[in-house]
Amino acid sequence: MSGGKTRLLLLSRPDCHLCEELADELRAAFSGAYELAEACVDERLEWKKAYGREIPVLLTESGEVLCRSFFDPEPVRRHLRAATPVLPDS
Repeated sequence: MSGGKTRLLLLSRPDCHLCEELADELRAAFSGAYELAEACVDERLEWKKAYGREIPVLLTESGEVLCRSFFDPEPVRRHLRAATPVLPDS
C-alpha cells in the first residue's frame, strides 16, 4: 500500500471504451478508497499472454485478478475491505 491506500492496476489498451467504462464504474463505486495505476496490457509479454484478449483486467498489487472484461464490484469490495477495514458498506 502507498499512503494508506490500496493500489490497483488496470490493464487496458489505448482508446478502449470498455477499459474506460470499468475505470469510471470503479471510481463511482469506491472513490478515494484506492490508488489506480493504468498500464497497457501489451507492455509486458506475460500480461499480453495472460490477459491480451480479456481486457480490461483489474489486478491487486500482488497480481490477483479482481475483474476481467467487465466491472464486478463484489471482489473489489472484498479486497478493499480486507485491506482497509473501515471501508463503508455502500
